[in-house]
Amino acid sequence: MPKEHSPDRLDVKAFAQAGGHLSGHDTLLRYQRLAEEAQGLHPDLRVDWSADGQIRTTHGIGGQIWLRLKAQATVPLTCQRCLQPVDVPLSVEREFRFVADEATAEALDADSEEDLLVLSRDFNLRELIEDELIMALPLVPLHESCPVDVPMASSDEDFEAASAEVPNPFAALAGLGKKTG
Repeated sequence: MPKEHSPDRLDVKAFAQAGGHLSGHDTLLRYQRLAEEAQGLHPDLRVDWSADGQIRTTHGIGGQIWLRLKAQATVPLTCQRCLQPVDVPLSVEREFRFVADEATAEALDADSEEDLLVLSRDFNLRELIEDELIMALPLVPLHESCPVDVPMASSDEDFEAASAEVPNPFAALAGLGKKTG
């Protein structure tokens, strides 16, 4: 009987050696940090993901443990131009090579093109999915074309009127520097 693999406590080495495949369709609410970024959550929002493990030969070294991750989600955010809700599709497709320990990962990281993670017998795959989706969030979410007209003025009339009424605080100092007679 094949070993069951759990995304919450994944034995990465055994998963890769078995050529394992996992996939899931989770509610966005299961990913708390990602859900905190979202505006107007509803239970129909989903995160679809899949992960494949394999043993590869890279850099002339056999027995390298790899994980391929794919994840998609649509997250409701606030458009920073019109301040209306905007559904932002996120898509991640990454590969990770696992190494024995943190010291090895740190030593290889500077010279390595691949993403390195530390090998674990109880690796939380859902945390990795959440991390990758959070990093895929746009810095400034925007509609391609906003559904409402957006005023493009740099200031309004009330602001201009208030600025005109305020006396210059340095005007009184201007006369102090001058000597009379």
